[in-house]
Amino acid sequence: MTPTVHATVVAAPFAEGWRAVMLTGPSGAGKSDLALRLMRAGFRLVADDRAHVWASGGRLYATAPETLAGRIEARGLGVLKTSIRPMARVRLIVRLTSEPVERMPDPAFQTLAGLQIPLVNLDPRPASAVALVAGALTGFDRDAVWPI
Repeated sequence: MTPTVHATVVAAPFAEGWRAVMLTGPSGAGKSDLALRLMRAGFRLVADDRAHVWASGGRLYATAPETLAGRIEARGLGVLKTSIRPMARVRLIVRLTSEPVERMPDPAFQTLAGLQIPLVNLDPRPASAVALVAGALTGFDRDAVWPI
């Protein structure tokens, strides 16, 4: 049995395969809302609200529990059906917060399933949140050109 975490996971296609970002935070933090905006920008839903995670070959993977697969909650509308990516490698954890975030944070990591996964804190409310998640998923080279 794989552990279940309280998170929403979305993934984007890259040349070497799909890269997933795990959105974490308390209930009402905006995980599903940000996921919907990321999906509009080309991401695909992996799991909403809960995700099964496991480590394999030094990598972290996520999938939706069977009862939640292909569904995402849209606050004010209810549960919507959507196309999914059945499984994806988690490359980034984004912790959603309404608190101010550091302007120039040091690299941070979160241990999940025994693996260190890059972690960023983000206020999901600004319009730039989608571009920041996409940029962070591209890589942590601050000198690289981000796809904004």
